[in-house]
Amino acid sequence: MTDTRNQVVVVTGASGGIGRAVARAFGARHARVALLARGEKGLKAAADDIRAAGGTALALPTDVADVEQVDAAADRVEEELGPIDVWVNVAFTSVFARFADIRPEEFRRVTEVSYLGYVYGTMAALDRMKPRDHGTVVQVGSALAYRGIPLQTAYCGAKHAVQGFHESLRCELLSERSKVRVTMVQMPAVNTPQFSWVLSRLPHHAQPVPPIYQPEVAARAVLYAADHPRRREYWVGGSTVGTLIANAVAPGVLDRYLADTGLRSQQTAHPKPADQPANLWHPADGPRGHDFGAHGEFDAKSSPRSLQLWASQHHGLLAAGGSALAATALALWRRTRS
Repeated sequence: MTDTRNQVVVVTGASGGIGRAVARAFGARHARVALLARGEKGLKAAADDIRAAGGTALALPTDVADVEQVDAAADRVEEELGPIDVWVNVAFTSVFARFADIRPEEFRRVTEVSYLGYVYGTMAALDRMKPRDHGTVVQVGSALAYRGIPLQTAYCGAKHAVQGFHESLRCELLSERSKVRVTMVQMPAVNTPQFSWVLSRLPHHAQPVPPIYQPEVAARAVLYAADHPRRREYWVGGSTVGTLIANAVAPGVLDRYLADTGLRSQQTAHPKPADQPANLWHPADGPRGHDFGAHGEFDAKSSPRSLQLWASQHHGLLAAGGSALAATALALWRRTRS
């Protein structure tokens, strides 16, 4: 097992949600964590979290859609913290609306942040990792990287793009016999602040599609993937597994099901707040905003654990156990027949 103390880790989107929980979890392992995001209030609070957990923090205000800013941030990390061991791409933005209600410049901005931000982050990481033949890039994905849903055309398009990019890059690194690893973690619905700050044109308050998991579940999955990056991807949550299997077996049926239920399941019964911020162009925790933290508004509906995540991480053990049970059952059956 690799010694994880004093690892140098970069987390994009570290000011809130999954990124915030991931950064805090690395801090608890005494890592040196660089935090990339736009909002300075969230970055400062995230840095305080890491230091309180026992780690070292470097907050770097960065728009991941700007390749020069990302590359400059990577230079700062290596100058102040040391060679980057792990780079975690989390940062994203989105628009909750029907496709017809999304403006071209909004769709472009979502793509630049939620897809190209991953590309630029990966470029910065590999430029520094490949000469050393060491390092890991973790792409935080979603079940929506495989299965599009209504009201999220921009986000689903970006996640599908990240999935294709990840697969192509992984093949290239394998062909080069590189020791640099890339892996992807496909997330379920997570209780993050995005539902309170994403640009929304829905009549009611946006919500994740149940079942909902806490950000710490996602963070544990990311840390495990960073420690075990040979797997091409990890699935988190039973809902992710069910969605991807259903989409592989009967995608047309799932299209119709989502057409009937997808709009309603992504909204609460409460009207959207008139003063809800939108972080598409400017951070929600800007001068007039506040630190949103890791959790959203759905703590009461969210699970702090995932049995499926444990199963995904221990599939070899489960397979061995299943084989042993099958062999025992066969022996008992033969004994009853003799």
